[in-house]
Amino acid sequence: MSFKINISNKQGKTFKLETDAPAIVGKQLHDKINGKDVSPDLDNYELEITGASDKSGFTAVKEVEGVGLKKVLLSYGKAMKKRPRKEGKKKLSNKNPKGLRLRKTVRGKVISDAISQINLKILKEGNKKLSEVFPEQIKDFQSSAEDVEREQNKSAESAPIAPKGVPQNTALRGKEKSTEIKKENSKEEKTEKVSKE
Repeated sequence: MSFKINISNKQGKTFKLETDAPAIVGKQLHDKINGKDVSPDLDNYELEITGASDKSGFTAVKEVEGVGLKKVLLSYGKAMKKRPRKEGKKKLSNKNPKGLRLRKTVRGKVISDAISQINLKILKEGNKKLSEVFPEQIKDFQSSAEDVEREQNKSAESAPIAPKGVPQNTALRGKEKSTEIKKENSKEEKTEKVSKE
């Protein structure tokens, strides 16, 4: 069984890896594992299992023993982010009412073949840096950062310029404000003409 493994570092970057890791099977959430168990490239790394989910999307929860599915009464937190969408005509008055508890299906905390995705956190770095182990993912990070910069530069260049008589630092947004300013400018010009006559 191959696992989709997400390894996050302290800088907030996540590196993705898909591999068969039979040494992880039988471990529990928040157990510490050796990086060599995941991949031979991660030698001398110390990792912690922070989360997991199965192919259906059911989250592994540390309070549930074993490997199977179980219905548990949950409050807000892991495996329950908000109230489910209500079907019908009546609108919800509050998506997150205080004190709400719902019975939801979750998976046990033991890693098994039913688990498809595992989240790991680096506790101790090894000989190689992750940027050396996953060079193609570093390129993806850099290209996405460059795309974000380009988008910001485009939006800054396309920002409207304030008309004559309006301070340059005021931000003009939308057609309504620009038309209002044009009307005010035309009124001022008319009053100036009238005063000259």
